[in-house]
Amino acid sequence: MKLHDLAPAPGSRRPKHRVGRGIGGKGGKTAGRGSKGQRARDTVPAGFEGGQLPIMQRIPKLRGFKNPFRIEYSPVNLEALEALEVAELGPDDLVAAGLVRKGALVKILGRGELSRGLQVRAHAFSASAEAAIVAAGGSVERIPLPYASGRPPARGNALMNR
Repeated sequence: MKLHDLAPAPGSRRPKHRVGRGIGGKGGKTAGRGSKGQRARDTVPAGFEGGQLPIMQRIPKLRGFKNPFRIEYSPVNLEALEALEVAELGPDDLVAAGLVRKGALVKILGRGELSRGLQVRAHAFSASAEAAIVAAGGSVERIPLPYASGRPPARGNALMNR
């Protein structure tokens, strides 16, 4: 069997019924639209729902989703830690150095090089940062997040939908 041998099953394809071509055959005069009225006159706009607010106006216009449980970290790279002349680093030291704001959750990221061992305390570490700190002879300590459960309390519209 070749591509040019393929054909639909006999009787499955019928010609389109052409209505409104005179009174000689089926679909003459009103062409199946009934008599008079809005729908007989081809004046109904696309999406018209009989006066009800159409779905395109009912749906929200802002796209996307904002996670109410998102945990936001202040990022600090290894190159910034290298510039500080300290052997032990915690969030308070980073606040004093002006790298993060007071009370912010700190995440250490792996951009840059470390030439000496550091003892770093932070809320989160990227895999590359943790590997670089340990390879340089330092140590990593994770500070537990300040939430009772594993995630922060809901913010924004999530509170209104309860």
